[in-house]
Amino acid sequence: MPVSGALRRLLGVRNLEEEQHRASLESALAELHALEHALALARARERGGRARVSFSASDPDPAGRIAALVESSSAARHAAALAYRISAAEQEADRLRRQFLLKRLERRQAETLIREEEARDTVQAERRAQQHADDWFSSRAERGKASPRNTTARPSDKKL
Repeated sequence: MPVSGALRRLLGVRNLEEEQHRASLESALAELHALEHALALARARERGGRARVSFSASDPDPAGRIAALVESSSAARHAAALAYRISAAEQEADRLRRQFLLKRLERRQAETLIREEEARDTVQAERRAQQHADDWFSSRAERGKASPRNTTARPSDKKL
């Protein structure tokens, strides 16, 4: 019996679900990488602000020092906020990764069911073909025994 249409549709649905979850995971990972890049920039900005603070220490004008302090503290707050968002994005990416792997597993299970059904169909078709060949040869052999050329009539078998 060929693989049912329901199994083929199930495989199609599983493929679509896996692709949707793959796209969601890739989107979450892209967001995570963007946040990590923004965090690196914020930390660099914080280091730059601290460097300007030490550079402006010898400057008699306090405006440069104050601006450097404000930039350094602003970048530190931004980095802290980004660290929190990165943590949340990592958890979301882990959740989406687990969902994606579950959908991949479901798709592979459907593929396995279809392969097993196809293998059973192949074995059954081979059995039918062998049975047909066996029947043909046995009927040919029986016809060969019953043909008039091969039979010899004995006198005791004749009716009087």
